[in-house]
Amino acid sequence: MKNKRLMTILGLLAILVIGGMAYSSLSGKSNGSKTDDVSKTVKVGVLQYVSHPSLDLIYKGIQDGLAEEGYKGDKIKIDFMNAEGDQSKVSTMSKQLVSNDNDVLIGIATPSAQGLAAATKDKPIVMGAITDPVGANLVKNLEKPGGNITGVSDHNPAKQQLELIKKLTPDVKTIGALYSSSEDNSKTQVEEFKKLAEEAGFKVEEYSVPSTNEIASTMNVMTGKVDAIWIPIDNTIASAFATVVSSNKDAKKPIYPSATAMVEEGGLASVVVDQHDLGVATGKMAAKILKGAKPEETAVEIFNQGKSVINKKNAKELGISLPDDALKEAGQVIE
Repeated sequence: MKNKRLMTILGLLAILVIGGMAYSSLSGKSNGSKTDDVSKTVKVGVLQYVSHPSLDLIYKGIQDGLAEEGYKGDKIKIDFMNAEGDQSKVSTMSKQLVSNDNDVLIGIATPSAQGLAAATKDKPIVMGAITDPVGANLVKNLEKPGGNITGVSDHNPAKQQLELIKKLTPDVKTIGALYSSSEDNSKTQVEEFKKLAEEAGFKVEEYSVPSTNEIASTMNVMTGKVDAIWIPIDNTIASAFATVVSSNKDAKKPIYPSATAMVEEGGLASVVVDQHDLGVATGKMAAKILKGAKPEETAVEIFNQGKSVINKKNAKELGISLPDDALKEAGQVIE
């Protein structure tokens, strides 16, 4: 009887010991997973539409913005792809980035964001510098996007650009707007620019190209009919801006692009939104999503105030005398 009772007690003790060990083991695993969550490497998929200095600056800014929020070194893995302006690659790469199990996706330029949006309705997408998110059917509303997409929008400061055109080249009457017919955001910008320009007393002639192959021939026609050339935020034109400049060598028309890098490459001047700042804001937005914010409830951040950039060297080549006040007010003067 005593032996039986002893066996029962020993059995109960064994159960308690084993149970305690099991609880300790499970507790340890639970704590370990929390530690893993904190220190886990996040995966960020980035799709850039094409290579040119402005978009490259945005990508650099994205990396800096993520790093400022703690996502750097072994805490992040960036899955970067560049479609090089090929729409078929946009579709293929978008699907690949989705299937690569990235935690958040970033689209640099409108076609990239649209490609990612078509590839997934579940994974969070952050727009990197999208001029017209609503018009591009990426979000329903800028304040409350309502889907799996939010991000940063660069609204071209067209009114400021027109004021600069009038100040630097007061004799300009007709402006040629050169843009890509394949980019939705460019069409929207041209519509706004044309409306504001006509209100300011200018005449605007539109010249659209389906690809970079038609830029030279279009420039040859346009330069004979306009007094100045304006270019919106347009990735197709930006990627072949050297062709725009070389095609204008004999005509010597002042060119007003919408990016600092293009002014540096041969434009006369512009009022621009800082591309690196756009990238930093995009990176910080992605970090916000990684930390738990929901895209559908996160308002799109809008950049619409620009700084003037003037190329003194180009002005000299064109025989244009630059007003002192314009140079003093400029955010950047290229000598």
